[in-house]
Amino acid sequence: MERFERYFSSLRGRAVAVVGMGVSNLPLAGLLADAGARVTAYDRKPVEELGPRAQALEKRGVKFVCGEGYLAAVCEDLIFRAPGILPTVPELAAALARGAEVTTEMELFYELCPARTVGITGSDGKTTTSTLIAEMLRRTGRRVWLGGNIGTPLLDRIPEMTAEDVCVTELSSFQLMDMTRSPEIAVVTNLSPNHLDKHGSMEEYRDAKKNIFLHQSGAGVLVVNADCAVTAAFAAEARGEVRLFSRKIEPENGVFLRDGVLTARLGGTEETLFAADRIRIPGMHNVENYMAAIAAVRGLCRTEDMLAVAESFGGVAHRLEFVRELRGVKYYNSSIDSSPTRSAAALAVFPEKVVVIVGGSDKHISFDEYGTVLCRKAKAVILAGRTGPAIAEAVRKSPLYETERPLIVDAGSVAAAVGEAARIASAGDVVLLSPACASFDAFRNFEERGDLFRRTVLALE
Repeated sequence: MERFERYFSSLRGRAVAVVGMGVSNLPLAGLLADAGARVTAYDRKPVEELGPRAQALEKRGVKFVCGEGYLAAVCEDLIFRAPGILPTVPELAAALARGAEVTTEMELFYELCPARTVGITGSDGKTTTSTLIAEMLRRTGRRVWLGGNIGTPLLDRIPEMTAEDVCVTELSSFQLMDMTRSPEIAVVTNLSPNHLDKHGSMEEYRDAKKNIFLHQSGAGVLVVNADCAVTAAFAAEARGEVRLFSRKIEPENGVFLRDGVLTARLGGTEETLFAADRIRIPGMHNVENYMAAIAAVRGLCRTEDMLAVAESFGGVAHRLEFVRELRGVKYYNSSIDSSPTRSAAALAVFPEKVVVIVGGSDKHISFDEYGTVLCRKAKAVILAGRTGPAIAEAVRKSPLYETERPLIVDAGSVAAAVGEAARIASAGDVVLLSPACASFDAFRNFEERGDLFRRTVLALE
């Protein structure tokens, strides 16, 4: 609390830029204004489109610079960037070159947070793993704060926190890219090509993720996926304890699957935990999420706490979320599946072939392997989004297309795709929204896309 107050007091009268007025930067701008800083907010959208909180900030004296080319006007020496505006954009790179401090709300949170910190990143499974960790810790009676990329900024909640609390934060590559602080317990679920439309290369994406553990002390804990070659290699760079999780091998220090039973071997002691079939949410990828979460909280939670969560936790919205059953057809919303690997994992959950709705905005990721997955797992592929033609081409190019050809239908939109799926599906089938792409061709985010799918499915008669 004292560090929090000292920091914001030091900004009184100082010119500060807040670039990108999204979920995390709106409350940050309010804190800065309360501290007496001279705040300028920069965003492409006009104030009216940024919503009531932005308009309230303007009335409190925050200056807004909006419109195309808004970044060119940034001149302050302290700049807080939104996660989606990378420090490599020319205007911010130029600011860094002239000596400005370019940072983020999340970086400041880690600097000022008085509580124990657990951070989770990865290409897939971040939100589920973060939620599982928080739920397991809550079972112990601790006060747990869950936020970050999961959608809840925590910086303005610091005055309520104590050293006995635990903060569980989901961290994206965009947040981690220029981070110089790491959580005490860091989890990397997996790593595969993603967000290459913004990151210049896979190497840049990987190196951003590594910041979740590179700044740990020797007392830190790093949890990584031993079955993913990229994340397994992170272990050699860790300063503190490394805990591996795996469903293929039995690591000397970590959590693994033996004959369908989750098992922990940590600090030289081995314990059988519980059978994987006790986990309520479906899919082997969720077994991996549980192993990652258990490796993170082992020593902080009892086995009965972990099992209680496994048997009661029904999943996070937009992640294999069961919507309804109509005339024997089950509908699932997995709008979070914004990459081919994530969509492939969702498809693998279902033993039967699936009527799958795919497509969205282009992240410059190849669909070649995904096309073969669709040939193997899809009864029908319903295209909805800008990348539809590229996905259709990948399916037709697959060596399995001739023998296991799925029906391909170009619906054009998610709402129309639901109608096509309902027409094609018969009793016993599954209809799955699993786009394998980002949502920004037609939606603000994957939640909005999933909400539309859910509403459309619930309106079917």
